[in-house]
Amino acid sequence: MTTEGLTPSELQTVEAVVAELPAEILPPIEAPVPAPTPAPPMVVPSLDDSSLYIHRELSQLQFNIRVLEQALDESYPLLERLKFLLIFSSNLDEFFEIRVAGLKKQINFAREQAAADGLQPHQALARISELAHEQVSRQYAILNDTLLPALEKHQVRFIRRRHWNTKLKAWVRRYFRDEIAPIITPIGLDPTHPFPLLVNKSLNFIVELEGIDAFGRDSGLAIIPAPRLLPRIIKVPEEVGGAGDNYVFLSSMIHAHADDLFQGMKVKGCYQFRLTRNADLSVDTEDVEDLARALRGELFSRRYGDAVRLEVVDTCPRPLLDYLLKQFSLSESELYRVSGPVNLTRLFSITGLVSHPELQYPPFTPVIPKLLQNSDNIFSVISKQDILLLHPFESFTPVVDLLRQAAKDPHVLAIKQTLYRSGANSEIVDALVEAARNGKEVTAVIELRARFDEESNLALASRLQAAGAVVIYGVVGFKTHAKMMLILRRESGEIVRYAHMGTGNYHAGNAKLYTDYSLLTADVALGEDVAKMFSQLIGMGKTLRMKKLLHAPFTLKKTLLDLIAKETAAAAEGKPAHIIAKFNSLTDAKIIRALYKASQTGVRIDLVVRGMCCLRPGIAGVSHNIQVRSIIGRFLEHTRVFYFLNEGEEKIYLSSADWMERNLDKRVETCFPVEGKKLILRVKKELEAYLTDNTQSWVLQADGRYLRSSPTGNQNPRSAQAGLLEKLTVPLVSAR
Repeated sequence: MTTEGLTPSELQTVEAVVAELPAEILPPIEAPVPAPTPAPPMVVPSLDDSSLYIHRELSQLQFNIRVLEQALDESYPLLERLKFLLIFSSNLDEFFEIRVAGLKKQINFAREQAAADGLQPHQALARISELAHEQVSRQYAILNDTLLPALEKHQVRFIRRRHWNTKLKAWVRRYFRDEIAPIITPIGLDPTHPFPLLVNKSLNFIVELEGIDAFGRDSGLAIIPAPRLLPRIIKVPEEVGGAGDNYVFLSSMIHAHADDLFQGMKVKGCYQFRLTRNADLSVDTEDVEDLARALRGELFSRRYGDAVRLEVVDTCPRPLLDYLLKQFSLSESELYRVSGPVNLTRLFSITGLVSHPELQYPPFTPVIPKLLQNSDNIFSVISKQDILLLHPFESFTPVVDLLRQAAKDPHVLAIKQTLYRSGANSEIVDALVEAARNGKEVTAVIELRARFDEESNLALASRLQAAGAVVIYGVVGFKTHAKMMLILRRESGEIVRYAHMGTGNYHAGNAKLYTDYSLLTADVALGEDVAKMFSQLIGMGKTLRMKKLLHAPFTLKKTLLDLIAKETAAAAEGKPAHIIAKFNSLTDAKIIRALYKASQTGVRIDLVVRGMCCLRPGIAGVSHNIQVRSIIGRFLEHTRVFYFLNEGEEKIYLSSADWMERNLDKRVETCFPVEGKKLILRVKKELEAYLTDNTQSWVLQADGRYLRSSPTGNQNPRSAQAGLLEKLTVPLVSAR
């Protein structure tokens, strides 16, 4: 219908008629179609924008929270769940001793410096305090409400004072009188007995007293330090406690008999507490002539660093809390009131109960490759092909056997090895000592500053020196974190090099608990590169050019950036591009920016980052092609593996280094290639097992939260660690 050409009066008539028509017979109104409104352009932040980065200490705390979550996972055996809770305690101790202490030091010395995330230290400390308080409360709730009641059903009991019967009270009194009281030294507080200097993380009690002592003193307060040699949990004899495994806490015994320590005085209250101190060693390597001697002095001071945290039993009265906070110059935010023992890590002693194997992981035997099982000469096997081992699924024994054979072999001339964490009495050190005594030229590069292993490494150095080995303490200002061994052997008149390189430490105990790769090789180029690495560490000279080996602080970071850039360029040309990397931590801002740029260009990036990750995945226009997952399970994930599609010519590297500034810029690290189609395919498949894990993986969200994966739809449960255990190990059924 058209009204074109009608007079105004005719138009009015038509409009009146139309208005009277039923709506259903009216033709549809053709509304004008508006022009499309263009979508607002996506605002892509600068890659230097602080919102793209996660604070490293907060990320580390999130890892510890993921560990705590395992204590609630009913798929784990009960004692293993308890172990996860205790690992959380141990990790949190170190977190405060090192991370929190470092932030406080920046504030105290007016050296606050924001990282890429933009948070100032005081802001980070406030957030840490909030999270840590929340998680510590959860930890004790899990212990008291879930784990201890569950253990009691299996006749593993921690008998609290209110449940002591007459027989148990009598036994505790005798034990206290005979084993505890003679060793304890209570300290009354008065002008001549000021508040004592308490050892880091030691168990102590503050006692409220009433009365006047023999000298007329009535200060009303005393401190009871619990000697470290006393066990924190004491097993009750079966004839006293009954059937099962029954324990009493040392703290309960001291609480019950504190009166016996203050004869003639009335104990109004006795409350346990524990102080955490800064435990980071401070040695100015530029001003010391003898690093070993300087470290020995610092080890003592570690026990008495600045206070960073106070844990007190939650029944302690407010006036005593305020008194303790004042003594240690701590604020309310640094006070943690706990519902149970303040030193939970001492419970580790019961997690391996032989009486309850059903409450622990089934034991297994790591396999030894068939090539090595029936060979008396490991050198002949390695000379024919590289041997790659994945611990703990595959045994660490071949690494030890290589060194043992080298120590005895008359054709071996020299052995060179780096030692970061090994223990002074390990099989590795035994073999090095034997080699030195057998006249081999043994050189050990020992990193004395391996945190919390300094004392052990000093003992290790002394033992090797006594055997005649040459001991080097690495390079001033750069920790030697590389894991490598070089054996020089004369064969047919020529010197042949055999090498071991790994992602982990030369510690047989860790090799049962940590996932790590070991490469045994006689590759000529790699052997020459390892020899050059030792020359740089031991001698002096310019940087030596390597053929295959990447090494920090010289070529590793640059090469990683180049490899990321190559994938970026391939994606820009429309070619497939893919990066897979697995390591412990990602904090290096340059690496993160390179990954963001690669993601923007279209590179698919899969990261398996166990602990700290400062990168935010899933941000539109920036990191939408990046996925980050963390695997938490029976074993501590420790392998460092880097995969690059490289336009179809796949490259895989194994390394001792994480993608952190300290590893890439301030440490001596190695990164070595996996070569040969068979080994490349193997490592790639093992990486893919982690990428498809849907039971023990946690996926990082853009907001910094981690969400636990679970099977969806018709998916079968998949665990990378369980799959590797099934594939590579032999279960010890007979042990049950």
